[in-house]
Amino acid sequence: MLKEFELASYLRVYQEIVDRELERAVLADPDPGPLYSSMRYSLLAGGKRLRPILCLTVCAAIGGSAEVAMPTAVALEMLHTATLIHDDLPSMDNDDFRRGRPTNHKVFGEGIALLAGDALLAYSLEHVLHNTDAPPDRLLRVIQTLLHAIGVNGAIGGQVADVGLENRPDAELAELESMCARKTGALLVASVVSGAVLAGADEGTIARVSLYGEKIGLAFQIIDDVLDVTSTLDELGKTPHKDEKMRKSTFARLLGLDQARERAADLIESAKREVRSLGEGAVPLFAIADYVGSRSK
Repeated sequence: MLKEFELASYLRVYQEIVDRELERAVLADPDPGPLYSSMRYSLLAGGKRLRPILCLTVCAAIGGSAEVAMPTAVALEMLHTATLIHDDLPSMDNDDFRRGRPTNHKVFGEGIALLAGDALLAYSLEHVLHNTDAPPDRLLRVIQTLLHAIGVNGAIGGQVADVGLENRPDAELAELESMCARKTGALLVASVVSGAVLAGADEGTIARVSLYGEKIGLAFQIIDDVLDVTSTLDELGKTPHKDEKMRKSTFARLLGLDQARERAADLIESAKREVRSLGEGAVPLFAIADYVGSRSK
């Protein structure tokens, strides 16, 4: 069955749907000013849309409604985009390119970029609350999940840890995994957990999809580290060899390229085992996991 699944078509359809919803969610500012333009510049710049697709895929796998899950899927992309805008700032990773074009602060300045990221963080939650027809208990849990994923124990805390790993090429592997679990993994976990919650999944199923999210999240970051070493700007869409220049600890540095790829492959196989109980609904999740482990950009 997995061999018959057309992942490229599946991703393309969902990317187009999510892009349309994002366009509707953040309309052009009716008043002159750079804030909405800055938000839209990064939000509508393309990308894999992996987090909203995971949310929608898990929700569908458990028998939930895409219509109910869509506002949360859109919010997840807003949150992800906010982290990218902040991550690229000169005070953080100081990157010049994202998704193949100049980073937000290169176009709008550091102040507006910072505020655009903040605005997307806040607006993502507002969007969920104003647009979701989910039962109140499920909606509350989704909001709690999103806040946890972005906060001190999620992406923001992970970014702090990432800053602390600069000029520390000798950091321990456990430190690196902990940082990545928050900076990269937390939003991926939130994506699959939100989809499961909105579909009314039982706690056992939520726990299993959460583990799936954790494992593909770590694999995603491992492959990111490998690509930073092996890819060009055109292939990657962002500045390569950045981690080496900042003397960061990475999986590529600590494990070597071959062992890093092996670690990612093991995580992908383990992630797939976590969702096998979903039956036919697991097929796209298997394919997405394989894509995460073998991606080239």
